[in-house]
Amino acid sequence: MHMHKEALLRTALAFLKNEHDALEALQETTYRAFKNIHTLKEPSYAKTWLIRIVINYCQDQLKKDKRFVRNGEYVDSSVSDDLTQIELQEALSMLSPADQQLIYMKYFQDVKIKDIATIEKIPEGTVKSRLHKTLRTLRRHFEDKGGIDHV
Repeated sequence: MHMHKEALLRTALAFLKNEHDALEALQETTYRAFKNIHTLKEPSYAKTWLIRIVINYCQDQLKKDKRFVRNGEYVDSSVSDDLTQIELQEALSMLSPADQQLIYMKYFQDVKIKDIATIEKIPEGTVKSRLHKTLRTLRRHFEDKGGIDHV
């Protein structure tokens, strides 16, 4: 848990947008991991397994707490005034939850495509094609807004 604490916390923050909730997610992930350690078949996939636990917990919390407001944007009381950050959040909010998760894992958590495929239980080629399609959607969004053209 100590080795992967930072990656797990970043993942929780990316989903929950709140440090207190992210820390709670980390605690719950720790509990669930120790409770279900016997289900981990391959120790080399511990990080992947833990990230899957934290993602599942975060998604459950988002559904349970109904943290969505207009247009699927997350409630976030600590939104930075930085325009780029706001534009990025807006662009990400227009994606499906599955595509958001893919972007967070790949670009915010630096999870390898192979590991994403393992987490999602889909072929690596599917991960690559979904990633390509999602990036194309984001690129179009920014081009239409006349914004960032280097996504």
